[in-house]
Amino acid sequence: MPSRGPDATEHLVLPGVLTAAQAAETVAGILAVQHRDGAIPWFRGHHLDPWDHVEAAMALDAAGEHGAATRAYEWLARHQNEDGSWYAAYRDPAGTDGAGPGHTVAVPGDLGRETNFVAYAAVGIWHHYLATGDDAFLDRMWPVVHAAVEFVLALQQPGGQIGWKREADGTPVDDALLTGSSSVHQALRCALAIAEEREEPQPDWELAAGALGHAIRSHPERFLDKSRYSMDWYYPVLGGAVTGAQATARIEAGWDRFVVPGLGVRCVAPNPWVTGGESCELALALWVMGESDRALEVLQSIQHLRAEGGMYWTGYVFEGDRTVWPEELTTWTAGSLLLAVAALGGDEATTAVFGGERLPRGLEPGCPDCR
Repeated sequence: MPSRGPDATEHLVLPGVLTAAQAAETVAGILAVQHRDGAIPWFRGHHLDPWDHVEAAMALDAAGEHGAATRAYEWLARHQNEDGSWYAAYRDPAGTDGAGPGHTVAVPGDLGRETNFVAYAAVGIWHHYLATGDDAFLDRMWPVVHAAVEFVLALQQPGGQIGWKREADGTPVDDALLTGSSSVHQALRCALAIAEEREEPQPDWELAAGALGHAIRSHPERFLDKSRYSMDWYYPVLGGAVTGAQATARIEAGWDRFVVPGLGVRCVAPNPWVTGGESCELALALWVMGESDRALEVLQSIQHLRAEGGMYWTGYVFEGDRTVWPEELTTWTAGSLLLAVAALGGDEATTAVFGGERLPRGLEPGCPDCR
């Protein structure tokens, strides 16, 4: 499938964040890291993880690079394990330039299988379908999505929360992470949307999504305490489980703790380190809440992370040495920025996936009509 052409990034223009030329440069930066077979590592010579691979692929779709995004999802299909999972990390073959024939060798670097990593394929695949209308793609990917969701739901706990992962030897880790479960919540809704599109109802998935959303909204005690991490603050909103007044109250309660005016969002409180990925995800969560002005301010605040060539540094330490750290230009940081800008710019596929208005909600416990 060809790209949309030189004007494909026009909708990614955002004052104080990206010009059309800068957007095109950032997209080119992600494409330069992607291997010919579709694999998108963090950066050349580093590892690939399935979640960030999908996020980068979604950014390529938002920029009209549908052929490159298709290759990324085909990479997932080729490397899916028999149980429906992917490993937590794959080594990037150092020195491969991606320009030659054939496929990169996917050598696992971490044999654990994390549920939120596995589930996120459904978000990307639904996003790609909405961006392209490619029915044949959805047909090919349905078995991939089905197997991935079944792997994830096998680790759902009686309280609705999702166990974190399976260890390399297959041992389940029942402890649940709020951020991971919130991401899975969004993924289950996207998987249900795919099932509806294919007219293949999945009532068990509906029940699972409803129970998970209820746990996220009402039972924080069912999750490990990771409240020092900003992701645990905003992800219940970004994942669509917490909405309305509850979302507003949650974001306001953590704002001064995590947001550093003019610099971005802390990764961990109270550490003096702001990160691009968390900042862009918060901007997306703010957009979901209808607060586009504050979302824009957050995106504008991290432009100090933009590097020559259009990619973005992972983070910045704003006390002591006041330096970029780590010295990594990651595809997922660039991808998260492009997706946040695409949402603010009204890109239909991106707004549908993150806005959630057209995504099934699942069935809450004791509420058979809450769909």
